[in-house]
Amino acid sequence: MFAPQRLDGDKPEQYAQLTAQARALLAGEHDRIANAANLSALVFHALPDLNWAGFYFFDGTELVVGPFQGQPACVRIPLDKGVCGAAARTRSTQRIDDVHAYPGHIACDAASRSELVVPLYEGDTLIGVFDLDSPRTARFDADDQAGLETIARIWLESLR
Repeated sequence: MFAPQRLDGDKPEQYAQLTAQARALLAGEHDRIANAANLSALVFHALPDLNWAGFYFFDGTELVVGPFQGQPACVRIPLDKGVCGAAARTRSTQRIDDVHAYPGHIACDAASRSELVVPLYEGDTLIGVFDLDSPRTARFDADDQAGLETIARIWLESLR
């Protein structure tokens, strides 16, 4: 049985611990919904100052909400809208310090102030995005980005 542990140390050490927990949590399971649900819960409860953590999956046209932790979310996001759409469209992680200053931001939760979105690609195929929101402006830094990109890769590897 998996049991999450409290994260200790500086941010890189915490992400190393979270990475190990994510690998253990997803080990041997290949179902994308089950793994997305568990990973969303793990990250949401492990990291401070989050009000949303979860997945949007690409349905061939737009992003559709998947497993998450937090307040109810926008169900569909076009690829030409918002931070999630930008991450999916550009294939690059979006780290936004102030979402209210971001052109085209979609306010699914009015409490969100900053956002980090990691695109999920398998080769040239868009799978979706891993999205984290915070009620704190400038919540995410380069350490968070690197750590969460690693966590997203672990999820992608679990699908194989």
